[in-house]
Amino acid sequence: MGGKQPALRVYLERGSKRTFAGAIDWPGWCRSGRNEEEALDRLLAYAPRYAKVAKSAKVAFRSPADGNVAIVEELRGGGGTDFGVPSEAPSKDGDPLKDKELARQQALLDASWKAFDAAARSAKGRTLKTGPRGGGRSVAKMTDHVLEAEVAHLAMLGSHRGKAAKKDEVASVRGTVRATLKALAEGRPIANPRQTKRPWAPRYFVRRSAWHALDHAWEIEDRLHP
Repeated sequence: MGGKQPALRVYLERGSKRTFAGAIDWPGWCRSGRNEEEALDRLLAYAPRYAKVAKSAKVAFRSPADGNVAIVEELRGGGGTDFGVPSEAPSKDGDPLKDKELARQQALLDASWKAFDAAARSAKGRTLKTGPRGGGRSVAKMTDHVLEAEVAHLAMLGSHRGKAAKKDEVASVRGTVRATLKALAEGRPIANPRQTKRPWAPRYFVRRSAWHALDHAWEIEDRLHP
C-alpha cells in the first residue's frame, strides 16, 4: 500500500497588492490572489486543469490530498507581481536542469504550448466574453502576444529566434527554445546567442513560459460563451 501523499511544495511571491502561489515542482501551475489565502485557494482550484496538462505531457501527477501544501519559500515581489506576472524566481530554479528533469520539464512546457494552441483553436469563430469595460484581447491578438512573449523570454535565456516564414514562426521559436535548453543542459554553446546582462536560469524560463501559455489558455476557456 502507498504511504501518505506528500504535501504540495509551494512558494509565495508577495507584492503590495497581489500574491502569487506557485507549485515548486510543477512549472506553469501558478495562480494569484489579493492575499496568500486567496492565491493558495486558486492554485488548488486549478489542480484539475493542471492535471490535464500533466497527462498530455505523460508525466505522473496527483492532486494534493485535502489541500495539503507546504510553503517552502517566500519571495518579495515588486511592480511586476502587482501587474499580474510572477516575476521572481524561487531558489530551486537555480539548480541545474538536465537529463531526466530536463525531459520532464520540456514535456510540461510542450504540453502548456499545446494547451494554448487547443484553446485558441476551440475559440475560432466564437465570441469571447469581455470585461465590464469591454476589455480583453481577441484570440488573434492573444496568439500574437503569446508568441511575442516567448521571443522575449528566449532573449532572457540568452538566445534569439532565427529567421522563419510567418506561417512557420511559432514552430521556429519553439524549436529554438528546445535547442537552447538542451545546449545549456549539456554545457554547449548556444547556436544563436545574444548578449543578456542577467539571463534567466533554465528552470525559471520553463516556469515562466509555461505559466504564460497556460494563463492565456485558461483565460480563453473562461471567456468563451457557452
